[in-house]
Amino acid sequence: MYGWLIPVGIFVLFILMGLRTLYEYQRGVVFRLGKYVGMRNPGLQFIIPFIDQMVKVDLRTMARDVPPQDLITKDNVTVQVNAVVFMRVVSAEKAVLEVDNYMYNTSQLAQTTLRSVLGQVVLDDLLTKREELNDKLQMILDADTDPWGVKVSKVEIKHVDLPQEMQRAMAKQAEAERERRAKVIHADGEYQASQKLAEAAQIIQKEPAAIQLRYLQTLTEISTENSSTIVFPVPVDFLRSLISTKKDA
Repeated sequence: MYGWLIPVGIFVLFILMGLRTLYEYQRGVVFRLGKYVGMRNPGLQFIIPFIDQMVKVDLRTMARDVPPQDLITKDNVTVQVNAVVFMRVVSAEKAVLEVDNYMYNTSQLAQTTLRSVLGQVVLDDLLTKREELNDKLQMILDADTDPWGVKVSKVEIKHVDLPQEMQRAMAKQAEAERERRAKVIHADGEYQASQKLAEAAQIIQKEPAAIQLRYLQTLTEISTENSSTIVFPVPVDFLRSLISTKKDA
């Protein structure tokens, strides 16, 4: 009487075994008996159980660390550099069919490219021109991974580890540079002050009374200090002006 339930149950089980759910950020690459037969979009999809096989590919942007790499710069300095690579799959079909493991292969390619590119620059450029180096690394990696259906959107150098002796040498160099700038600024200030003093001397030379007023102003400033004995020289020109004043009187 209930013999029909067995075929129906087998059919329902067959359907359930073939159902696959793909999220919005996923694509499915379907193989039938080992042969590529097409792509599956997000949603509820059905494949033939035991015959079809579906590989899910994530299309979101992923960040992958590049392990620290020991390299020698163009000026023969040994440094250790690590970076991070931002990538995403733009073609799920190529990412499955053209490369065995696109994430591993991209990581290995990033390591070798990092050593190759940074080994062609001097240490100063490595420390000061990171934006240019990041763009160059991104362009090279993006071109190499394009046949795999992978888009490298960004590469960032995270850290440059210098030897201790190089750090001490750079610290001395920076200190010497600061001292040089301080001496230049001091010399420039002295030069500007001498120019102002020369201009003031020319003005005072034209007006003899100006030196007398300046002398009296200086005496007024000194008189505020009651606890010190100050010997102040009297200009000869000032005495001559006083003598000439008495004679005229």
